[in-house]
Amino acid sequence: MNILSKIVIPLFVIFVIFYGFYKKVNIYDAFLEGAKEGLIITFNIFPSIIAMVFAINIFLDSNFVPEVLGLFKNFFNLVHIPLEIMPMALLRPISGTASLAIMNDIFITSGPDSYIGRLASVLQGCTDTTIYVLALYFSSIGIKKTRYALPVGLFADLIGITVAFLITSLLF
Repeated sequence: MNILSKIVIPLFVIFVIFYGFYKKVNIYDAFLEGAKEGLIITFNIFPSIIAMVFAINIFLDSNFVPEVLGLFKNFFNLVHIPLEIMPMALLRPISGTASLAIMNDIFITSGPDSYIGRLASVLQGCTDTTIYVLALYFSSIGIKKTRYALPVGLFADLIGITVAFLITSLLF
């Protein structure tokens, strides 16, 4: 398996080159055109990425999340949801990197095989970075009116968070 994982990408590149020759495509020009389009897309989405990183850092550094979650501590204890997982659940739709950092902290403090570690893992897999996807991909192709995309995406994240809590409590 180790050998296979090392040769898959070179074999794919060789396949693409031979397929291009077979279809009589100028491979070098096609590659340059694709690289040019990739740079243009990168240039178009760069401001959105910078804005998202800036906003997320302000949000995380403000300590807003722990303060608000402290108000609901009794409720989370009543429904047996660890308070430590809630910042991850709240930040997952905004930033995958921030939620990964929180999950890493959970792994360090509680361990990956603990209930909260498994909950963090399931939560990471059940949700998506909806706001990040909307800001990045929609702006890169020029969509200004997202209409139902944001509410539907956030509702899907809410369902994913709920299912993550249910699955983890049932299986672990």
